[in-house]
Amino acid sequence: LKQVFNKDKTFRPKRKFEPGTQRFELHKKAQASLNAGLDLKLAVQLPPGEEQNDWVAVHVVDFFNRINLIYGTISDYCTEQSCPVMSGGPKYEYRWQDEHKYRKPTALSAPQYMNLLMDWIEVQINNEDIFPTNVGE
Repeated sequence: LKQVFNKDKTFRPKRKFEPGTQRFELHKKAQASLNAGLDLKLAVQLPPGEEQNDWVAVHVVDFFNRINLIYGTISDYCTEQSCPVMSGGPKYEYRWQDEHKYRKPTALSAPQYMNLLMDWIEVQINNEDIFPTNVGE
């Protein structure tokens, strides 16, 4: 387990919701519904009286945290050598493009691609303009 939680690798700490905030309460509702073994349609249904954007934001952050944990468990097995291409099977190759270093779609190894992807997602989630943390924004 030490390898999974090695911050120098790919694991990032969970993004947490501030206790006492509306998003924290929504997070608790989401966790309770997901852990109760309910129908997924009901688990992600907007609770009455809640703001849809807040509910979606909570689920996006939870999804990122879960994917991050899953990726952390397999990252030692998918190396530059064993996964030289980021692909979705033999027919699909994913290429990275961004506004900084990779201005054109670029073939990368799976670990490079995933590190860039997880970093990009984390920047989006931490962007207050996209995911404000103050109630009512």
